[in-house]
Amino acid sequence: MASTRRVIPLAELGRQDVGRVGGKNASLGEMTAHLASAGVRVPPGYATTADAYEELLDARGLRGSIEEQLGRLQEGTPSDQVGAAIRSMILAEPLPDGLRAEIISAYAQLAAEQGREAPEVAVRSSATAEDLPEASFAGQQESYLNVRGAAQLLESVHRCYASLFTDRALDYRERMGFDHLSVALSVGIQVMVRSDRAGAGVMFTLDPESGFPEVIVVSAAWGLGETVVSGQVDPDEYTIFKPSLKDPVLTPVIDVRIGAKRQKAVYAEHGLTRTVDTTGEERSRRVLTDAEVRLLADWALTVEEHYGCPMDLEWAKDGLTGDLWIVQARPETVQSRRLPSTLRRCRLTAPPGEALIDGIAVGEAIGRGAVVALESPVDLDRFPSGGVLVTGITDPDWEPIMKRASAIVTDHGGRTSHAAIVSRELGVPAVVGTGRATGTLRDGQDVTVSCAEGGSGRVYAGLLAYDETETDLAGLPATRTRIMLNLADPSAAFRWWRLPADGVGLARLEFVVAHQVKAHPMALLHPERLDHHDRRLIDQLTEGYLDRGQYFVDRLAQGVARIAASRWPAPVVVRTSDFKTNEYARLLGGRPFEPVEANPMIGWRGASRYYSDGYREGFALECRALRRVRDEMGLANVIVMIPFCRTLEEADLVLEVMAEQGLRRGENGLKVYVMAEIPANIILAQEFAERFDGFSIGSNDLTQLTLGVDRDSEALAHVFDENDPAVTRSIELLVHRARSVGRTVGLCGQRPSDDPAFTELLVVAGIDSISVAPDSFAAVKQHVAAAELKRYGPR
Repeated sequence: MASTRRVIPLAELGRQDVGRVGGKNASLGEMTAHLASAGVRVPPGYATTADAYEELLDARGLRGSIEEQLGRLQEGTPSDQVGAAIRSMILAEPLPDGLRAEIISAYAQLAAEQGREAPEVAVRSSATAEDLPEASFAGQQESYLNVRGAAQLLESVHRCYASLFTDRALDYRERMGFDHLSVALSVGIQVMVRSDRAGAGVMFTLDPESGFPEVIVVSAAWGLGETVVSGQVDPDEYTIFKPSLKDPVLTPVIDVRIGAKRQKAVYAEHGLTRTVDTTGEERSRRVLTDAEVRLLADWALTVEEHYGCPMDLEWAKDGLTGDLWIVQARPETVQSRRLPSTLRRCRLTAPPGEALIDGIAVGEAIGRGAVVALESPVDLDRFPSGGVLVTGITDPDWEPIMKRASAIVTDHGGRTSHAAIVSRELGVPAVVGTGRATGTLRDGQDVTVSCAEGGSGRVYAGLLAYDETETDLAGLPATRTRIMLNLADPSAAFRWWRLPADGVGLARLEFVVAHQVKAHPMALLHPERLDHHDRRLIDQLTEGYLDRGQYFVDRLAQGVARIAASRWPAPVVVRTSDFKTNEYARLLGGRPFEPVEANPMIGWRGASRYYSDGYREGFALECRALRRVRDEMGLANVIVMIPFCRTLEEADLVLEVMAEQGLRRGENGLKVYVMAEIPANIILAQEFAERFDGFSIGSNDLTQLTLGVDRDSEALAHVFDENDPAVTRSIELLVHRARSVGRTVGLCGQRPSDDPAFTELLVVAGIDSISVAPDSFAAVKQHVAAAELKRYGPR
C-alpha cells in the first residue's frame, strides 16, 4: 500500500474511476474535469480511494471478522443484528496512520486554497457499486454536513466506512444481488456550499413519474438539501421544457408549483446541522427565480448530454455569494429502465366515493390493504406483507419495510423525497405530502391507494376493485386517419407520452380553470363586486400577486403548456372556455357575474361570451395565457379552437377580439379552429371555412341540436343517438364541404371508443382525425385500422 495514493483531488478523477472512488466521486471528478468549461460549477474537494478502505479491512483481521458476520446473515440471523456487529467492529478499528495523514494533509491544502483555517466540508459516502445505471444505491450510506476541523473530519470518514453495513445497505445489496465484500467505499470531502443561508434541492432530466424525456424537473427548498431528499418538506417544483431551453429568447419554465417548505436544515451551533421552522414569508416565496431555474436546467442538460443518459442531480445555492453549484450527479435508474413500447395502466372499476386524503401521486399503480401506521421503523416481522405503510416521512432505514408494503402514504415530502424515489424503484404506489395521513388514517383500517388518476394520489376507504392492463404499443397498427388524444388534466398529461398519438385533438380550458385557477376570471378582475367571504378567499388564493389577472394568466398558461409539451411538436388543439352559466357561477366568486338561465345548455356560452361586455375581459386573460404559451414559452404547436360559434358575425367578432390580444390568425403559424356542434356550422361550412383553419365535430352537442333533444334528459335518452341519419349525414356533409376548400375535420368524443361501426362511418366519410380518451386509444386505433383495410385495402 506504500506506493498507492489513498486520497485524490476530484479534479484528477473521471467516470472511469468508479472502481477507485465509487460512482458519486467519479461523477464529481468527471464534471470538474470536463464540464467546467461549459460553466458547470462543482465544489472543490477530494476523495479517499477504495484501496484505502481495503487497507482498513486488511488490518488486524477485520475482513475475516466481517466475513464471519456475513455468514451469520446467510444462516438467517436478522440483518439489524449483523449490521450492528459489523459497524461496531469497523468503528473500533483505528484508521490506518497513512490514511489519517493523507486526509489531514489534503484538508490543510483545501483550507489554504479557501483562505480559511478550518473550512466547513461535506463528507459523503461513495460506494464502488453506487450510482450505476442498473442500481442507484442512493442514500444507502451516510453523509455528514458542516464538518469542521481535522478531528471531526476523521471521525466522519470513519463513520462513513461503517455505514457501508447499515441495515438498509445490507438489505439493498441482498435484494440487488451484490456480494457485500466486493463493494468498497470511498469518501468524498468537498467544501460546503452555504445553502443553509439560501436553498438546495434535486433535479431530474426527465419527468420522474412518467419518464417523459423532454422536461427537466427541479425541486427546491430553503436550507440544506437533506430536507428535500429525506422528504421532511414539501418543496417547490419547477418544470422546464428542453426544446425551449435551447432558445435564449424563449421562457422555458412551463410550470411552477410553490411547496409548503415548513422547515429547513441549517448549521447547528454545537454539532453538525439542525432543523428549524421557516417563516411565513419563506413558505409563500419561491426559492429560485426563473433565471436561476434556467441556469440549473442548462447545467442539467449539459450533464445529460455529456453522459448520454437521463440524470438525477443535486444542487445547492450559496447564500453568501449567490452562486449555484452541482453537488451530486448520478444516472437515473427507474424510468430509464422501463420498456418504452409497453404501457401499463391501472383503473378503478367502480366509483370510489370521496377520498379520505390526497397528496402527490408517485407511480401510476393502485395498492390496497390494511393501514399500518408507524412513527419509526420496526422489526420486519411486525410489518405484515401487503400492509399500507402510513408515516410522517421515510429515510433509508425504512426500506426493508417499504419493500413489503402494498402502498405507502406520508405526511410530508415531494416527488423527489426518499419515499418517492424508493417507491418508484420498488414499483409500489405512494401518496406523499398529504399533510395529515397519520392523523386521519386509522391503524388496521382497510384502504385503497390510487396513483392512477393523474398527478393527485388519493386514499379511499375500503378494498376497492381495480384492473390492470398492459398494452404493447409496438404492435399497434399504422393508420391514415390521425388518432389524437382528449386531455384535460395537465398533471396527467406526461403519463401518456409513450402513446403513438398524432397530437391532442381536444384540451379543454374548463378543467384547468376549475382545478388550477379555481376562481372566476371576472372575480379576479373585479373583487369589488364580491361579498366579504369570497373576497377573502380570492385574497388567499392569489397571495403574492398584486395583479390578480396575472395569477389567472400564469396558472392557465402553465396548465396548457404541460399539455402542449407532452406531445411536442405534434398539434395540440386547445378549446377556449365553454362553461355554461350555471357552471361558471359555481366557480369561486362567479355568482355576481352570471345570469340565471332556464336552459344554460343553449344559453350564454362559447363564442357569444368572448365579445360581450360581461366576459370580454375574462376572454382577454385566456388570450394572454395562450399567447404566452405560444410566443414566450415556444409551444407554437398550440392551435386555438372556438366553441359554440353560432353565426358568421360571431366568428368575425371573436377573431377580432383575439387579434386585439395578440392572437392573430396566421401570425407565428397560429391556426384557429371552430367546433362544429351547431347545424349552422354544417349549413354554412364553406363560409366558416373562410374564417377558420379547421373544424372539430362535437358529436354530443351536434346530436342534441340536430334532433332537438336535451342530451341530459333521461326521458329522451332513447331518442339521443349519434347514429341517427340526420347526424351522420351532417358529419358526411361537413367533411365533404370542408375538404373541398382545403380545411381539416376531426371528431372528439366517446362514441368511436364504444362503437366500431360509428368509427367505420367516420373513416368512410374521409375524416382527417379522431380524438379519444387515452385509455381508449389502442382500441380506436385498431378499429380505424380495420375500417381503413375495408375501404382502402392493405397498405
